[in-house]
Amino acid sequence: MPRFYKSFLMSLNRLICLLSALVFSAFVTIGDAAAQTAQPVLTGFLQSETPSDIVEGADAFGPIRDDVPVAPVLAGDTRLGWVFITSDFVGTTGYSGKPIHTMVAVDDNARVLGIKLVKHSEPIVLIGIPDTKIKSMVADYKGVNLVEEAASGGESHDLNIISGATVTVMVIDDSIIRSGIKVARALGLGGLQQVEDTGPKFAINPEAKAPKSWMEMEGDGTVRRMSLDVGQINTAFAEMDDPRAAKRALTEAPETVFIDMQMALVSVPGIGEAILGEAENSNLQGWLEEGEHAIAVTGRGLYSFKGSGYVRGGIFDRIVLIQDDVSVRFRDRGHRRMGSIAAADAPEFTERDLFKIPADVGFDPTKPFRLQLLVQREVAAIEKVFTTFDLGYRLPSTYLTPISASQPVTVAAETSTEAQAQAALWKRIWQDKTPQIIVVGAMLSVLTLAFFFQMQLTRSARVTFWFRMAFLSVTLVCLGWMWNAQLSVVNLMALFGALMTEFSWQAFLLDPLTFILWFSVAAALLFWGRGAYCGWLCPFGALQEITNQIARKIGIPQWTLPWGLHERLWAVKYMIFLGLFGVSLYSIEQAEHLAEVEPFKTAIILKFMRAWPFVAYVAALLIAGLFVERFYCRYLCPLGAALAIPARLRMFDWLKRYKECGSPCQTCAHQCPVQAIHPTGEINPNECVNCMHCQVLYQSKDFCPVVIKKEKRRAKVSSPDLSALKTAEIENHPNIRT
Repeated sequence: MPRFYKSFLMSLNRLICLLSALVFSAFVTIGDAAAQTAQPVLTGFLQSETPSDIVEGADAFGPIRDDVPVAPVLAGDTRLGWVFITSDFVGTTGYSGKPIHTMVAVDDNARVLGIKLVKHSEPIVLIGIPDTKIKSMVADYKGVNLVEEAASGGESHDLNIISGATVTVMVIDDSIIRSGIKVARALGLGGLQQVEDTGPKFAINPEAKAPKSWMEMEGDGTVRRMSLDVGQINTAFAEMDDPRAAKRALTEAPETVFIDMQMALVSVPGIGEAILGEAENSNLQGWLEEGEHAIAVTGRGLYSFKGSGYVRGGIFDRIVLIQDDVSVRFRDRGHRRMGSIAAADAPEFTERDLFKIPADVGFDPTKPFRLQLLVQREVAAIEKVFTTFDLGYRLPSTYLTPISASQPVTVAAETSTEAQAQAALWKRIWQDKTPQIIVVGAMLSVLTLAFFFQMQLTRSARVTFWFRMAFLSVTLVCLGWMWNAQLSVVNLMALFGALMTEFSWQAFLLDPLTFILWFSVAAALLFWGRGAYCGWLCPFGALQEITNQIARKIGIPQWTLPWGLHERLWAVKYMIFLGLFGVSLYSIEQAEHLAEVEPFKTAIILKFMRAWPFVAYVAALLIAGLFVERFYCRYLCPLGAALAIPARLRMFDWLKRYKECGSPCQTCAHQCPVQAIHPTGEINPNECVNCMHCQVLYQSKDFCPVVIKKEKRRAKVSSPDLSALKTAEIENHPNIRT
C-alpha cells in the first residue's frame, strides 16, 4: 500500500508540473502575441541585425513605415530596397509551435535582394541536422522573382526539402513567398498591385442541399477527386533533376493506386450533412468558431496524405491548402478523424479526416482553392526528394447566393446534364481499370470452365492441387493486395440500405472490380453456392489456405475438431452476421465499426500497416488457421454466413456422390479440408468451399473404396486368378465403416 501511495504522489506531481508548464507556455504565447500586436516583429531585428548580412553593400536600415511594417535598406543615401520580417505578414508557426522569423529584402522590381533566417525554435539539431544547413537553404531564395511567383501561385521556384526537416522547410518556403508577394503588392513593386475583386460577390447559401449519393456529389463537383497511380508517380520522379529518384522507382504495377484522394468543403451546411450525416455535421458546426471553415479529405491507396510523422501539436506536412496568396497548413489541434461517410454508396477509404481552416487566414469559401499534396521518395539513408500534385476545388453554383440578389448565379456553364456527368464518371473509371477488368474476367472464365469440367480436372490430384494453389495465389496477390478487390459484409449492408432508400446502379458502378465480383457471386450462388467465392475468389480465404499449406509442409500438426463441437461452432458466424445486420438497421455507421470483426481491411486492404491491436487480431486468426484450416472462414466470417443463406437456392448439385458415401465409406468426410461433409455422407452447401478435393477422392484408385472395388471387378474380368490376398485387402480398407 505505501508503494501505491508513493507511485500515486509521483504521478500527481508530474501532472501538476505538466499543467504548470502548459499554463506558463500559454501565458508566454499570449505575451508574445500581445507584443506582436503592439509593434512589428521587424522592430527588434533592425537593432540586432547587420544590414550587410542581409544585402551586400548595405550599411543601414531606415525607419519603419507607418502603413506597412517594412523598412528601407540603405547604402549611404541610396535606397537599395525594402526589408521586412515574414512573421509580420503571414503565420510562420513551425514544428516547435513557435514562429520562424526570416528577414527578407526585396528591390523595386520585386526580386529578393537578400534573405536571412534570423530566429527559430525548431528542434532540427535533435535529429542531426545542422543549423547551417537550414540557413544555407534559406539563402538560396536570393534572386526569386515575386512577380513570377504571384502569377504562378507560388509555384515558379524549386522547393528544396531537407530530409528530416520537412515541416520546417515548408513553413519557411511558404512564409517567404506569401509575405514577399504581399509586400510587393502593398508597395507596388514590379508592377504588382493590390488585388481588387471587381466581380460579383457571393455568399454561402445555407438552404442548399447536396445530393445524397456520393457518385452524384462527384459528378456535380461537390466532391473533387485526384487519383494517381504508381506509373504517374514514377514518371514524375524520373523527370526530376536528381537521377537517384528514378533509381528508387516503386516496384508495384504501374496501374496500382498510389493515392485516390477526395475533398469536399463540409463547412457548407448542405455538404456537411450529406457527407457526415446529421449528428456528426452538428458536431462539426459546434467545433467551428465564427468565420472558420472545414474540409473533409478522404484517401486510399499506397500513400497517406497524413503520413505517420506528425505528432500531437504538430503539423500535417504532406498537405497544404492554397488560395491566391493564402496558404493554410493544418495542425493537430485543427484536425479531427471523420466517422463513416453518410452517403451509402461512398467508396471505402482507409483515411477519412476533417481539417479546420482558421478564420484569420483570409480564406474565401466562394472562390476556387486547391489542396497541394507533397509526395516524397527516399533516395539515400536519410535523404529524400519531393514533388507536389494539386487537387483543385470550386464550390458549385448551387451552394452560392449573390450578395446583391436572392437567386443563385451560375459560376460556370454546365457542359452536360447531371445524368450524363454521372455516366461519364463511371465510364471513365471503367476505362482506367481496363487491365484489371480483363484479368478478373479471365479469372472468372477459367474458374467457370474448371467448375463445368471438374471431373476432367480432378482426375489428377497433383494437377488439381497446383491449379488451386496457382489460382489462390493470383486471388491473393492481384485481387487482394494489388487491387483491393476484397468483398465485405459492409457491401451487403450498404446494398440493403440503398434498396431501402433510393437504389441507383450508378453508385455501384463506381468500383468496377467490386461490381463484377458481386455480379459473379450472385450468379454463382444459383449454380454452385457460396463456395465459388469463398473457396476461390476471397483474398483472405486464399491467404489462410496458402499459409495452412505451408504449415503442413513444415510439419505443423493439423487439428480436427470433434464433429459435435465443430457443428456447434458453425453457428457463431451466423450470429455475428445477424448481429451486424440488426445494428445496421439502426445505424449503418455503428455496424461498419463492428464489422472490424472482418480482418479483410487489415490483412488485405492495408497490408498489415495498421495499429497493433488490429494486426494482433489478424495474426491470431492466421495462427489458428495454421492448425485448423480456414479457421476464420469456418466459424467467424459474417460474409460467408450471409452468402450461405441464399446458397440453399442453388439449382444444381455438381458434386458427385456414391450411395456408399457416408454409409459405410468415410473417406471424404475424414479428408474434407473444412469438415463440410457430414458423417452420414451429405455435403453441407452452407459450409462447402468447392475445393474439389472430394471429387479427386471420388475418382481416386488409391483412396475411394467404391473405385477400388470397380477396379477389382474389372481386373477379375481380365484376370480371373486375382489373389485372395488382394480381395481381403480391399474388403478391409480402413475407411470402410464396420
